[in-house]
Amino acid sequence: MTAIKHVGVVGAGQMGRGIAEVCARAGVHVTLCDVTEDRARAGLAGIADSLLKAEKVGAITSEDRAHALAGISASGDLSRLSGADLVVEAAVEDEQAKTALFRQLGAVVTDPAAVLASNTSSIPISRLGVAAGRPEAVVGLHFFNPVPVMPLVEVIPSLHTSRATTLRVRVFAEEILGKRTILAQDRAGFVVNSLLIPYLLAAVRMVGSGTATAEDIDTGMTAGCAHPMGPLRLADLIGLDTVAAIGEALYEEYREPLYAPPPLLRRMVESGLLGRKSGRGFFTYRTA
Repeated sequence: MTAIKHVGVVGAGQMGRGIAEVCARAGVHVTLCDVTEDRARAGLAGIADSLLKAEKVGAITSEDRAHALAGISASGDLSRLSGADLVVEAAVEDEQAKTALFRQLGAVVTDPAAVLASNTSSIPISRLGVAAGRPEAVVGLHFFNPVPVMPLVEVIPSLHTSRATTLRVRVFAEEILGKRTILAQDRAGFVVNSLLIPYLLAAVRMVGSGTATAEDIDTGMTAGCAHPMGPLRLADLIGLDTVAAIGEALYEEYREPLYAPPPLLRRMVESGLLGRKSGRGFFTYRTA
């Protein structure tokens, strides 16, 4: 297998920044792209802050931080990804937006050996592969937030993904990035979110019905079940818009009521109460 030496990351939000950071910390050259140069550079600034925090807690040295930053370039031009060995899409969790992006990537990334991957939480990989025009080279590569801390990556081949593509990204994630991987079928939600999202939505329904407060529900799961974080703080961390979008995708796939986003969650998303990233969700956060 050809070594992956240049990774493109499309989307400079929270997940894209994290993916770019772990690749750069592993010594891989990274091109971080977003719809504008300013947004890409803002993402790079976020990575710099994250690396500085990692240095302060002793996770990396100052030399590690400098080397990682030197290995990342930011751009608003997708054509900068033309020579990448692996491109990971980490854009908004919207099927139309991701499909359009994979159509672009299929035209821009010219190396026939290059792998196109999606960090989607729920959208079928097969649809993205068809949009790219080379489904055998498209695979799901689902990281978890925060990417530099969470050890797991789900690898999701579609029915068209070649075995070589699947093996290549799995080896990269494990041997280069130091992650643990699990293999999932190309079904909405894959492994983790198929289990997690109904749990989070059940907690939202409990708040909406007045069963208990958000604080008491979370305390029940942390103090009573030894969970490291309660379901509602976790939903806030993921982003309530993302939780709702994954729920919608799961419901569309399976038509099971437990996957349908409850009214309270819909109203909060419509009102811009998206969780930690907006400063307020089920709890209130500082946004400085």
